[in-house]
Amino acid sequence: MSYSSDIDAAASLIKEQGSAWNAISPEYVARMRAQNRFQTGIDIAKYTAGIMRKDMAEYDADSASYTQSLGCWHGFIGQQKMIAIKKHLETTNKRYLYLSGWMVAALRSDFGPLPDQSMHEKTSVSALIAELYTFLRQADARELGGLFRELDAAREAGDAAAEAEVQAKIDNHETHVVPIIADIDAGFGNEEATYLLAKQMIEAGACCIQLENQVSDAKQCGHQDGKVTVPHEDFVAKINAVRYAFLELGVDDGVIVARTDSLGAGLTQKIPVSKTPGDLADQYNAFLEVEEVSADDLGNGDLVIKQNGKLVRPVRLPNGLMRFKAGTGEARCVLDSIVSLQSGADLLWIETEKPHVGQIGGMVDEIRKVIPNAKLVYNNSPSFNWTLNFRQQVFDTWAEAGKDVSAYVRDDLMSESYDETELAVVADEKIRTFQADSAREAGIFHHLITLPTYHTAALSTDNLAKEYFGDQGMLGYVAGVQRKEIRQGIACVKHQNMAGSDMGDAHKEYFSGDQALKASGKDNTMNQF
Repeated sequence: MSYSSDIDAAASLIKEQGSAWNAISPEYVARMRAQNRFQTGIDIAKYTAGIMRKDMAEYDADSASYTQSLGCWHGFIGQQKMIAIKKHLETTNKRYLYLSGWMVAALRSDFGPLPDQSMHEKTSVSALIAELYTFLRQADARELGGLFRELDAAREAGDAAAEAEVQAKIDNHETHVVPIIADIDAGFGNEEATYLLAKQMIEAGACCIQLENQVSDAKQCGHQDGKVTVPHEDFVAKINAVRYAFLELGVDDGVIVARTDSLGAGLTQKIPVSKTPGDLADQYNAFLEVEEVSADDLGNGDLVIKQNGKLVRPVRLPNGLMRFKAGTGEARCVLDSIVSLQSGADLLWIETEKPHVGQIGGMVDEIRKVIPNAKLVYNNSPSFNWTLNFRQQVFDTWAEAGKDVSAYVRDDLMSESYDETELAVVADEKIRTFQADSAREAGIFHHLITLPTYHTAALSTDNLAKEYFGDQGMLGYVAGVQRKEIRQGIACVKHQNMAGSDMGDAHKEYFSGDQALKASGKDNTMNQF
């Protein structure tokens, strides 16, 4: 419904109520409705799920149409990211938010900073989703409020052309509300716990839930050691739980990302029950490190299984966990991915130890032999040393091709002394094009960085503290922050406006008319900007 038609609809409704509603302005109603496009989290989830499904289809048609996001740990951070994207790139198309379980644990837990081991309160995840969308909706309201003021000014000036131009901007306003890929970790318990949390996340607005195949009670960060995976049957049950949650709430297009940590996980907690040779449980058990034994070899409490007609004993650690064969990680990732997609997942996430297009693409090629349109969500992780990784990749490629690399020390390529060299320039270009290259060659539909805003907050705070508390004093803030905000046109420089003072003034005028006590008078210091 257009702005003008919404005014007409409100006018008809008000007229029906008689004189009791005489103080209610149809245009103000239309403005408030426009500023609150999404009334519930379910509305958001349905809308954003449609966006993701459209984007997935467009990627299938053209791999250059990949999508991106950044991890955000607070509503304000997510809001400022989307405002910046609209300012610099003019559209939010194919730009999402990522809700990182890592940052929820580290920054949003009532227990204080925690490692990424699912020790934070499970409800903190859905709470952050709701917070992010509150701030994104507020960004809509703020932007539209500015357009309404422009419209009023054009009318007051009698400028019909300007009025029509602003009217078109209002009618075609692009929302800041975008899909959130939300990390549910390993489901925070059994399949029922996973379902209950998934419902909360969807009700808060999540259209896409990322679920990983680690055990819930011993979950580790994807880039740390000690990861323990679960049999496929256990993981599929949780995928089913998330799908049921989507369908129960009417979000039929809901998206599930199945993450496998098998590449870096060498342990399992369970041996699934195999009923026939070659079934899924048997395939899982085939990766176990075992030793052939006879009945006479068995010790007290030993566990044995039959494989290929032989009696074998899985290698168990003192804690009872069982070990997979070395070098089976990629094969397990491929199997995990195929089973997940065949069991209702929509997208894959393979957690790798380095950003290497060839390694990722090799696994995707195997998956696509079975599932031709398999697509990845990929973590362009800050846990990688991108500079060193790519410089070493270039070094190795050159060395294999017979190019002279004697001017470089491979283990020292992080050194600043190499920054202007040919090798460093080539490596940086590969980093710059990594997303496009891997989208084309490795099936990556969505590129994200899990915790960039964790690092940017630390970096900017370090720079400010160094200057302000050092010999630069107040100039450390003015030159390092405020002057840059003004010159870069960062909206937040008018922090009162960003916090909603202008929207509050508009509402006061709607409610109180000429009696409204507004904050936007001549003595408002924001007028300096």
